[in-house]
Amino acid sequence: MSALNSLFNRATFGTRCKTCLNLAISRIKLLRNKREVQLINMRKEIFQYLQTGQEAIARIRVEHVIREQNILAAYEIIELFCEFILARVPILETQSKDCPLELQEAIASVIFASPRCSDLPELMQLRNLFGAKYGKEFVSVASELRPDSSVNRLIIEKLTVRAPPPDLKLKILKAIAHEYNLNWDDSNTEAEFNKKYEDLLDGSQPLSRREYLVESSSIILLPKDGSSVSPPAEGNTNQLLQPLVPPTKSHSVETGHISPTRTDGVIINNSQAGPPADEKSRMRRNASDVLEKARAAIAAAERACAAARAAADLVREKSPCAATSDAHIGI
Repeated sequence: MSALNSLFNRATFGTRCKTCLNLAISRIKLLRNKREVQLINMRKEIFQYLQTGQEAIARIRVEHVIREQNILAAYEIIELFCEFILARVPILETQSKDCPLELQEAIASVIFASPRCSDLPELMQLRNLFGAKYGKEFVSVASELRPDSSVNRLIIEKLTVRAPPPDLKLKILKAIAHEYNLNWDDSNTEAEFNKKYEDLLDGSQPLSRREYLVESSSIILLPKDGSSVSPPAEGNTNQLLQPLVPPTKSHSVETGHISPTRTDGVIINNSQAGPPADEKSRMRRNASDVLEKARAAIAAAERACAAARAAADLVREKSPCAATSDAHIGI
């Protein structure tokens, strides 16, 4: 039974290949006519955008025009290759092991274009036929564009999805304006195409350790009253990395230096290269204000905790069930 199936498959390869090729050629002709009409309408729309001053929309739509032109050019090449293979089907039937050298470029180009031309399902059927005849490795070489593949370079260029270059887009816009006899000033569009945009996909450049510490200290040291506080000197940024130890004295007026003061988790040490006397006094006032606000917040928290404990005791006294449950729990 397997021998009969193999004989049947060998006998029908030429017929199936001819059928797929004829259907592909007919479908390509229909699609080319349809896409040519669409391309004319798209070029007319771009002319209207240029005429009304909507150049931003025209710069976007011109990419669709370029893509349609590439697909039309690819369809024309594929049609020629299909006609060439159709004329050489008897040779394919006689050579069952290896693909003929004269047909390698045409067959490899059809295999490469089959998944990239969804409007031509016959190309996928041809891909399956050639894969069954010459092996999966032959199909993989053409599909993955390996160095030994014989895919036509123009087919690769036309079917590769990538953004068109700015000079090509400007050229198409000028051609459309000239086609409809439009006196269009392309200086703004040319300047827009030549503008260098920042690549946001790479992320912002990371700050160095010294810049990060200086920037962090300048942000944290801003008091709430709106007065400005100078960040530490460039040579004293290592002072920000000192351990967080609560100061025993907030000021040391006798020695003329300011002791390390804790402000929002950052230690400010101005014992070296400190600011002038007026800024020292202002920083001392700001530090004392911060400490007073911290003490007031701690006192308020303690009062709230005491009130919560008193309320809990009152609830326990009024609720014997709760007291019994607390006794069981061991409170």
